[in-house]
Amino acid sequence: MLSDYLPIVLLLVIAAGFAAVNLGITHLVGPRKPNPVKLSPYESGVPNIGDARLRFSVKFYLVAMLFIIFDIEVVFLYPWAVVFKDLLAQGTFVFTEMVVFLGVLVLGLAYVWRKGGLEWD
Repeated sequence: MLSDYLPIVLLLVIAAGFAAVNLGITHLVGPRKPNPVKLSPYESGVPNIGDARLRFSVKFYLVAMLFIIFDIEVVFLYPWAVVFKDLLAQGTFVFTEMVVFLGVLVLGLAYVWRKGGLEWD
């Protein structure tokens, strides 16, 4: 039973050894010429101005959460759409259930829209 895991352990040892050897070689052979420009934090070539820990608006997080919530529906819609013809042959129950699911999503979107959750002020 333990011999069943031998290939996995061997692969992990080889991968860790490969990473360690590569890091060791680059540490030994790589050039070291530090200067203030190389040691400064890099931000798209623009010098840093101000503090990196700025407060974001709550609206940013709200839009991000709404995106995640409404984006997850694709996880449910895609497999349903792939087998839709096969499911339709069994009856309209599956179609009705998906209409109910989409109805709940539309109601949620309408609620968020009505409350102004999609407005960026």
